[in-house]
Amino acid sequence: MSAIEIHDLKKSFRLYTDRGSSLKEKLLSKQRRHYETRTVLDGISLTAAPGEVIGLIGKNGSGKSTLLKLMSRILFPDSGSVTMHGRVSSLIELGAGFHPDMTGRENIYTNAAIFGLTHQEITERLDAIIAFSELEEFIDNPVRTYSSGMYMRLAFSVAIHVGADILLIDEILAVGDAAFQAKCFERLMEIKAEGVTIVIVSHSMAQLERICDRTIWLDGGRIRMDGAPNTVHPLYLEEMGKRQQLSAAAKPKTAQPEIPADSPAKWTRITLRNEQDEEITALRTGEPVILQMEYEADPERAAEALIGLALYRADNALCYGTNTQRERLKPVTLREKGVIRCRFSAMQLVAGTYWFDVGLRRMDMFAYDYAAQAVRFTVYDPIDETGIARQPHEWEFL
Repeated sequence: MSAIEIHDLKKSFRLYTDRGSSLKEKLLSKQRRHYETRTVLDGISLTAAPGEVIGLIGKNGSGKSTLLKLMSRILFPDSGSVTMHGRVSSLIELGAGFHPDMTGRENIYTNAAIFGLTHQEITERLDAIIAFSELEEFIDNPVRTYSSGMYMRLAFSVAIHVGADILLIDEILAVGDAAFQAKCFERLMEIKAEGVTIVIVSHSMAQLERICDRTIWLDGGRIRMDGAPNTVHPLYLEEMGKRQQLSAAAKPKTAQPEIPADSPAKWTRITLRNEQDEEITALRTGEPVILQMEYEADPERAAEALIGLALYRADNALCYGTNTQRERLKPVTLREKGVIRCRFSAMQLVAGTYWFDVGLRRMDMFAYDYAAQAVRFTVYDPIDETGIARQPHEWEFL
């Protein structure tokens, strides 16, 4: 028997166009007649086996969160059916089921009861829940004093201790510090090994590839593709890159230096790599990344050099530029073959497609080689921020 069975699922929402200009009109909003119907899910059918882990991907508005809410019975379908076999635990909206004026301890009892645990069962698991959340010092404070990261710790800890057969997660792991995110992910790996069925929405392709058996790509409320992560992800990333380029405003390209045919030094390979030294084409906002540049040179003809790089967005907007001379680093002595690496401890770009231009120059600025659009990559930002770069911050509600 399947753990999850979904058949011909459809869900639409009304988007009202007559917002009302007076207080009376707003209070009588139920009488509003002018609206558009937006279909969010259109004929979704899928099954999940016990212990299977499924990742949901797709651009914002593709129906991922709505599908999870239908699975968790927060919403109900217009037509079709959703059947969940077993206890369902969900992490869909940060702080859902928490009362701001109740303490963390009190909210554990309330939230776990929503998932079907008795008072005695919650008491038996209370110490484990608090220990995993690492909130011992704050557990008897009202949760309205918690930061968003503390909310996430408590919510995740409750959800994984209720003995669920099915766990639904919607990008909640994007909140909180990196160390706790890693701890949560490792716990998910353990839960997977225990045979729990997991459905997870994430923009982190690397995380999904580590944990998921399948990835389902939603596009316009329909299943675009359903298959192994290493099959679905490359096609999805390619499609997202094309859309970003098509939507970007056309701007004049940056002038590039003229490179002599007999240049004594040249780039041979330029890649973007993660902390595990794996070549990547996509990353999540805030993740570390390494730009690796490989070259060949004739040491007898190539003098000391400087390395320059420029980071562009898909609309040709310059996001960042630097070189080793500006940073007062020693000139690079070129060998016959060499590797140069530039490590970014946290790439704080918001969602979009980007590329690096990389230059290899003599100290008098004579160009040995210049690689335009040397490496292209896509950044995913689960928070859906705007602008160019994220400014690290944390909310507190006092």
